[in-house]
Amino acid sequence: MEVSVSDVRLVKGSCPLDCQDTCSWVAHVEDSRVVKVVGAKEHPFTRGILCAKVKDYEQRTYAPDRLLHPLARVGDKGSGRFERITWENAVGRIADRFGGIVDDFGAEALMPLFFLGSLGAVQHDALRRLFHVLGASRPAGSVCGQAGNALAAEGHPRGFDPEEIVHAQLILVWGANLLTTAHHHWHFITQARKLHGARIIVIDPIRTRTANAADEHIAIKPGTDAVLALGLAHVLVTEGLAHVEHSREWASDVDEYLAEVAEWPPSRVADICGIPEEDVVRLGREFGATSPAVIRSGIGPQQSVNGEAYMRSISALAILGGHWSNRGGGLFVEAYPDFDINAAAGRHLVTGEPRELDIARMGPLLVDPELDPPIKGLMVWNMNPAVSLPDTTTVRRGFARTDLFTVVIEHFMTDTARYADIVLPSTTQLEHFDILGAWGHQYVSVNNQAIAPLGEAKSHGEAMRLIAAAMDLDHPALRESDEQIAAAALPTRVDLDQLKLDGWLKTSSPKPTPDPKNKIRLAGSSIGPQPETPADMLRLLTPKGHFFMNTSFANMPRQRKAMKTRRSQPCRRTGHNSLQ
Repeated sequence: MEVSVSDVRLVKGSCPLDCQDTCSWVAHVEDSRVVKVVGAKEHPFTRGILCAKVKDYEQRTYAPDRLLHPLARVGDKGSGRFERITWENAVGRIADRFGGIVDDFGAEALMPLFFLGSLGAVQHDALRRLFHVLGASRPAGSVCGQAGNALAAEGHPRGFDPEEIVHAQLILVWGANLLTTAHHHWHFITQARKLHGARIIVIDPIRTRTANAADEHIAIKPGTDAVLALGLAHVLVTEGLAHVEHSREWASDVDEYLAEVAEWPPSRVADICGIPEEDVVRLGREFGATSPAVIRSGIGPQQSVNGEAYMRSISALAILGGHWSNRGGGLFVEAYPDFDINAAAGRHLVTGEPRELDIARMGPLLVDPELDPPIKGLMVWNMNPAVSLPDTTTVRRGFARTDLFTVVIEHFMTDTARYADIVLPSTTQLEHFDILGAWGHQYVSVNNQAIAPLGEAKSHGEAMRLIAAAMDLDHPALRESDEQIAAAALPTRVDLDQLKLDGWLKTSSPKPTPDPKNKIRLAGSSIGPQPETPADMLRLLTPKGHFFMNTSFANMPRQRKAMKTRRSQPCRRTGHNSLQ
């Protein structure tokens, strides 16, 4: 859990952010104050290195603009005018308003709204218990990686232990700027290069940091990823490199898929993707002849009108190439440890079938006069929807409704918090206990509390317990401690006390194999109309910031300065200004 070195306590913890690396760190505490946070050297994935975003995470905890006390709105919604109130006053107001909404409109008029500001079982899921017991509307869908989620629901494999990528002979980094978004994954890719000369090819419209570090960069037109994948499959088929019979073990519609592939010869693909025809042919041959090969995909290509076609086409390509049969080969988009986040959220607390509302349509839902019952009460945590959800203008119009009672739990006064009726101060990762899963590797990570909460900040578990008590909700699950909530997500074989001491535990799952009882579909990569005029070809690309995590850290001085400096630097190879 912690070790004393002279007058310094070393406390094992973990980064909470929505990142595939989920790094383990060590907080150095002197006189009850965290003086620095460093990567855990012994962790096989973190290996002692933190990213440019969180390498001084303690500055976030001690930031002068931290929210440290409950606030109540005194100005117009969006004005940011608040007054300080007590926690007792805050939870009393929340209990009164939420209780009144349930009485007048029914429980489904309440809705929690959250995303991945923290991957922790407590910070992400404790408050969900409250809304499960109440019978509130449930958020559904996603604003990130939903195309991959849809394919996974069909049974498509989309990941394995990323440490096995060291065995790959060819790595296609497709639509991922790993050196900015998941740089620890890059270690295993470069290890493959060092061990047996693996080739690294980046497919991305932008010349990113990762493209600069690769052996080759193929700059396709934005949104044409599925076309290229179908073209590569065409090369595999026509040159006898396709594993057709192997594909039949996975899929029920291989002949239909092959007919679809036949419509995408390299000449047509090259014209649409904006790359030379010989590059399509060469890349297809290399992918078919090199074994094992892996497609290491990012989330970016999914965020387009052809996102689902892209995911289906690269999944089919990996299967057609036969690469799942070999260690280090196949498709890698995501990977998870054995960790049940919904158990921490108390899935057993849901009774009946409360309605589900798509968070990607939050703006239209908030202003929909036909929605019955309307959303009258909202609690937001781990999310800044006023700037991160689709159609932000409509989202803000919804938040500005005078009849909408909104509670926001936050570290800082965000764009969303400005629309709140009540703002509650949340603890940062250094001030609470939590356990985290991951979506980029197979380690469960513990976050031991390093210091007492500053001001009146509270964990989301404590906020849940206070609000539940104020609403006279007496279910035992609403009284559990943060450790009990977090432990609910762990496999029964895991010893919590040992995990707290060790800091992390790998809970590997086997690599996906064909399921003869549940064969998937490869065909169906329907691709929308292609641009016909220069105006149609304009695409707004919004690459991830190297020093920001979505909107997180955008208020921190070091990260803001570094981001501004980086924007003005020319790319080493092209000479053009680079956002990466």
